[in-house]
Amino acid sequence: MELNKLESVEFLKDELQKIEAWEKDQKGLWFWEKIGRLPFVLLDKVTPKFIQEKIGVAIDELGSYVQTGGRYLINEESIYKKFDLSDSQLEDLRQLPLSKMDEVADQLKNSRTKMATVQGATTGIGGIFTLAIDIPLLLGISLKTLQEIALCYGFDPKDKAERIFIVKCLQFTSSDIVGKKAILEELAAYDQGTENKRVISQLQGWREVVMTYRDSFGWKKLLQMVPIAGIIFGAFVNRSSIGDVAETGMMLYRKRRILERLEEQRTASM
Repeated sequence: MELNKLESVEFLKDELQKIEAWEKDQKGLWFWEKIGRLPFVLLDKVTPKFIQEKIGVAIDELGSYVQTGGRYLINEESIYKKFDLSDSQLEDLRQLPLSKMDEVADQLKNSRTKMATVQGATTGIGGIFTLAIDIPLLLGISLKTLQEIALCYGFDPKDKAERIFIVKCLQFTSSDIVGKKAILEELAAYDQGTENKRVISQLQGWREVVMTYRDSFGWKKLLQMVPIAGIIFGAFVNRSSIGDVAETGMMLYRKRRILERLEEQRTASM
């Protein structure tokens, strides 16, 4: 297939400014951050031990994602087909125009939010007990969504460095304003070796990362603990949660692709 030419420097800089404006708009609410932990204090008190153990096992399984990808690795072939590419053509995908990358990423975002909506409604039926099951399931969808978006912008989710970047995207989504600022500073130089190693060292406590993510949307899940009524709230919260995760992934991966193209054009003009 004939690959499209890279975008102009002016276009790339304009798109970069839009992403930077989005980054500045990301805010956290200290009040909700504190309130968010309350439902899970209650959850820990009333949930039977066997369910708590099940959550713990799921969290430990997620921890293996950073090291090996585990069972959360995606089927890359299905993503390549959306670009009319055969398997193992990541280099060709990297050369496609941003507009095509955005188009497929947006399709995946819509698909995953619909899936999360159905899941939230289903797990909302049983109230507090199915909420315990919903948390690890939602984390799994989040990881798969971010991997798919990474691939859309030409980054290989099988690479451990990319799995770490994906975890940082997950952290960004659930962080308060201070946390978001710190993560953006870390990711600003992510493709540089020194910064990459520093980020890796900060992810040793995976369990803490997952617990922070779990607690961050606890207040949104409060009404999902009510049987039957939880169907509506579970569907709404899961949809918005995956929507936020997908948006973060699209913005941060898009930024990296734009910066790489600007650097390529700068090098070519020298």
